[in-house]
Amino acid sequence: MAKSINYSYETLKKFCKDAFLKFGFDDAQSDIIVDVLLTSDLYGIESHGMQRLVRYHKGIEKGLIKVDAKPEIVFETPVSAVIEGNDGMGQLLGHKAMEIAIEKAKTTGMAIVTVRNSNHYGIAGYYAKMACKEGLIGMSMTNSEAIMVPTFGKKAMLGSNPIAIAMPAKPYDFFFDASTTVVTRGKLEVYNKMDKPLPEGWALNKDGKGSSDASDVLKNIVAKAGGGIMPLGGETEQLGSHKGYGYGMFCEIFTSILSMGLTSNHTHLNGKGGTCHGFVAINPAVFGNADDIKEHLSTLLQELRESPKAEGCERIYTHGEKEVIAFKDRLKNGINVNINTVAEMVDLCKYLDMDVKKYLGEEALKLTLNKSSYDM
Repeated sequence: MAKSINYSYETLKKFCKDAFLKFGFDDAQSDIIVDVLLTSDLYGIESHGMQRLVRYHKGIEKGLIKVDAKPEIVFETPVSAVIEGNDGMGQLLGHKAMEIAIEKAKTTGMAIVTVRNSNHYGIAGYYAKMACKEGLIGMSMTNSEAIMVPTFGKKAMLGSNPIAIAMPAKPYDFFFDASTTVVTRGKLEVYNKMDKPLPEGWALNKDGKGSSDASDVLKNIVAKAGGGIMPLGGETEQLGSHKGYGYGMFCEIFTSILSMGLTSNHTHLNGKGGTCHGFVAINPAVFGNADDIKEHLSTLLQELRESPKAEGCERIYTHGEKEVIAFKDRLKNGINVNINTVAEMVDLCKYLDMDVKKYLGEEALKLTLNKSSYDM
């Protein structure tokens, strides 16, 4: 059996757009959600693209995500704002928050906006790039359900807590987006779908011992039974575990603490998501001539690319290059979707009364016959 099906960007866009419309989001809202979702796949970040659809489906079905949520600003200054998300869709809240941060930064020079009581918002980098496209430095971060086990611990207490930053440069913007855990929960879900053992140094079982069993680790995270994913640096101070743990706390401060929202260890309990986000926008012009600053960064990035290569290595990448390459490739050649994710998409079609063959093709029906995504 094939392990994936290749779909054009336009095919997936049409499928996702109609699905979110059927969920009850309006046209503009659906466009935002789909853009965040598919930007991830176009960048080559499979863990946060189409394979996340089942999470949103279940979140809406269970009431964690409220389609008709109305966000409100509960605190505001010229350089900051706190948004009460009222359990809304994370992508919509994230987009709104960064728009506010961008507007304030263009007026005051810089701004920080936090969001509480939200849900999963996709890749952090999407929102950092929003500011970058406006000529600003953008930062975005989010907490999540607790999956990070603190150094010397055996119970997950912090989320994957990714941090992203983007800044204009030539010929590629600087664009960095990474979790403060060794990998994200989504990466474990991908390995679970592929039925592959986890690499050593990624995860811990409920007793705090190294584990290669993706299914077991994921079940323990959901059940709050102990174990989870290691911080950047793994499980020992010698390898820098305390640094990833500290970066996770940095993210927590700029999301849940400043917003007075739920910290990672209190999210996703009692039928509530409660995810918190943080957004920063900075106008380089507050430090001098913005064009000169952009040129200065571009020079450093080029010097990095041209610096001596290690034996056997042909290229040094700067952050953001691989995403540009992947984006162009997937727009031209399509996006490979894991067959188990396709099975989830088939289930979603059935749930929303969408024609599977029309949206996903005959191959999807044949390859997923008698498969249920909820048994995986």
